[in-house]
Amino acid sequence: MNVHADYIHASPGQPILRAIIRGAMWLLFRGLIRPSVPIAIQRAVLRLLTAGMPVGGGVQRSAELIAERPCEWHRIEGGEGKVMLYLHGGAYLIGSPATHRSLAAGLARACRRDLCVLDYRLAPEHPYPAARDDAVAAYRALLTRGYRPCDIVLAGDSAGGHLALITALELAAQGLPTPGALVCFSPVVDLTGEQLHMPEAGDPLLNRSWIEQAADLFPPPGMDRRDPGLSPINGALGVLPPLLIQVGEDELLLNDSLRLAEKARAAAVPVQLERYPGCWHVFQANVGILRVADLALERVGAFLNQSDRG
Repeated sequence: MNVHADYIHASPGQPILRAIIRGAMWLLFRGLIRPSVPIAIQRAVLRLLTAGMPVGGGVQRSAELIAERPCEWHRIEGGEGKVMLYLHGGAYLIGSPATHRSLAAGLARACRRDLCVLDYRLAPEHPYPAARDDAVAAYRALLTRGYRPCDIVLAGDSAGGHLALITALELAAQGLPTPGALVCFSPVVDLTGEQLHMPEAGDPLLNRSWIEQAADLFPPPGMDRRDPGLSPINGALGVLPPLLIQVGEDELLLNDSLRLAEKARAAAVPVQLERYPGCWHVFQANVGILRVADLALERVGAFLNQSDRG
């Protein structure tokens, strides 16, 4: 798709390290996170694969509750008054605050604000709209705690990016003040899966069959996948706050990000679209390992600083 990008990264660098990581993901993630593997095993595999990711210093982590749901807070010095409500990815089937600790800590440092990573309910035990309802309740709880809407950022990766989008749309539908900004890493925007991208280098993380499994298990029976609650690309996007989208070129969901940027711009939403050649789905999770991941998170911080200035 020919969609204007506000930033295209010149080169991801570190070719040998990237090749090693790419091969490991093909073997371990793509090989084990697939419909033939029971979801309980998929969840255990992701926990194991992410257990050794670097977290770094300068961030204080604590397990707490928000709106009666578990969450993990990542707090930094000087982060008082500004917060990011982060919604983890995992196709609504797997993932937790624990699997995203490295990314959350990196974001807290890069953005100079506290992060609340919500442990929302997962499918198939809890289909739509359970996760969205948890996210809306957490946002309401932040408001109750005294955070101003303009000082709250909604963010997420993959399915978490999808959840951030449908949560923002639901906040507007309920007449609640929208957050100050929205940050999406490779979000899912169309549950029909009709416009998936086929990168020449292949997607080392996602496979079509796993995406289809999630699309079958996340909605309640009989719900049309084109419904804006499932496919926010079909929603009234004009209510969204300033939006940052980061996406790798080597991933099945590239077109989702490009289409979202195009439609949000048409609805007069301030959009910053960033494309990263040679990078895969949610490459930002390699913060502290890949320089391009570190750079991407730094650019999130710069975007939020600019949004704060209006």
